[in-house]
Amino acid sequence: MARHFLLTADGGSRGNPGHAGYGAVVHEGNKIVAELYDYIGTATNNVAEYSGLIAGLIAIHQLDPEATVDVRMDSKLVVEQMSGRWQIKHADMRSLAQEARAAHSPSLVSYGWIPREENSHADRLANKALDEKGSNTSQRLNYLTERLLAAEVPTEIFFLRHGETILTPEKKFSGTGPLNPELTEIGRRQADALAAEAPKLNIDVLIASPLKRTTQTAEIIGAKIGLPIIFNEAWFECDFGVWDGLSIQEVKDSFPKEYEAWVSSSAYAPPQGESYDALGWRIDEAIDELVAQYPGKRVAVVSHNGAIKEAIRLAIGSGPESIFHIDVAPCSITAISVWPSDGLRALRSANERGHLR
Repeated sequence: MARHFLLTADGGSRGNPGHAGYGAVVHEGNKIVAELYDYIGTATNNVAEYSGLIAGLIAIHQLDPEATVDVRMDSKLVVEQMSGRWQIKHADMRSLAQEARAAHSPSLVSYGWIPREENSHADRLANKALDEKGSNTSQRLNYLTERLLAAEVPTEIFFLRHGETILTPEKKFSGTGPLNPELTEIGRRQADALAAEAPKLNIDVLIASPLKRTTQTAEIIGAKIGLPIIFNEAWFECDFGVWDGLSIQEVKDSFPKEYEAWVSSSAYAPPQGESYDALGWRIDEAIDELVAQYPGKRVAVVSHNGAIKEAIRLAIGSGPESIFHIDVAPCSITAISVWPSDGLRALRSANERGHLR
């Protein structure tokens, strides 16, 4: 059966023409399966937008040549031209449109316009391409020192891991699978200790992954601080596919080659599961959406080990493989600041557990 993908794409030029880059995000259901961006040199906005579309369609074609695709872009020009409603008069645009049609069968692709705010992930990737490669001057890395002196109030995000479940002590894989374990008695005591600490955080908003273990932890915290819970699947744990509920040794015995690939690359997904790279893309997008919705607020997110590790990695700007060097204990607290004006992130603390002693 052919797969179905949602592609969002964008591009930008600083100068038009000027330094140009594109970004593209490929979704399959509620998962991000590809995140693409690149600097393309000196070009116009239109060329950059088409480049994002082409890159996304090529990636989808490699995943499944028979897949159906919904393309959503905030470029009215690209959407109308590729839909056949607008004539393509410029020779360069005709060439790019032909490349897009050649990348994946046009009969399998539909196009729709979305407002810019709904295309923020692809837009951010295009700007990332420009920031990383689009300047001939040295890149300023230490923005935080000056930002701490500025008047803008950052969004403070407190990541709270759920309490222990029956799978935690043996470090069995516990993702989004049907097991969906509840808190053990130890896990509830850990959540009680976390809830006792929560009033000190002065939380404005309480968000949680809707799995049982995070729901139960959030309910205990919410009762203590008097806030309703906003559930959001973006904060789910990594999907470990068929490995869910198995111990590491059981996976090594039954899936030796797959396990070796998984521990060797953040890009590898367990069978029927999700890679750490894909998890990182999801958490990256979720952080941006949270800050856009709650600028300057203090937000608690009750989530999972992998999701919080990715948030830490993203805050310090380290590579995807860094997730293998981070661990987050049950009912620990990790704090990140994000400045809404440009999304600058800073890690304030990680894996705090003093309240559990």
